[in-house]
Amino acid sequence: MIAISLPLKKMNWSTMSFASTLYLHPVLDLLMAKIPEELQVEIRLGLQEALVNAAKHGNKLDPTKRVVVQFSATKEEFCWVISDQGTGFGYQCKDTLNLTELPPDEAEHGRGLCLLHQIFDRVNWNPEGTQVKLFKQLKKTKKPEPLFCSID
Repeated sequence: MIAISLPLKKMNWSTMSFASTLYLHPVLDLLMAKIPEELQVEIRLGLQEALVNAAKHGNKLDPTKRVVVQFSATKEEFCWVISDQGTGFGYQCKDTLNLTELPPDEAEHGRGLCLLHQIFDRVNWNPEGTQVKLFKQLKKTKKPEPLFCSID
């Protein structure tokens, strides 16, 4: 079951929660509703990775534990806060990621955190390692300069 709250008018945040599962298609569909088409594929991949991490690694797929997602959209940026009820992990924030440190291709896990940093503009973890904040800036397109003809 998925629970969704309506956004608060002042903060423009919505919240959803769901039991720990890897069946994330309906959750992702709801989270992707306001995402521009050109960003859909990459953001869906990033959100799926973050949700899988919360359900599988955080909550150990325990159906009695919930994953909570808060999300907000403005004209400038999208933000998601994903929390689990697990014991957390000791994530050490790195300013730069060394892609040569990725696990080998045959590894079953370990690529997710790198993917998050590649897809989102900012990735912030709480000190306990049970909550991640993901931010994606919208690229502003410059309007073309108007063409003026001078008449002499």
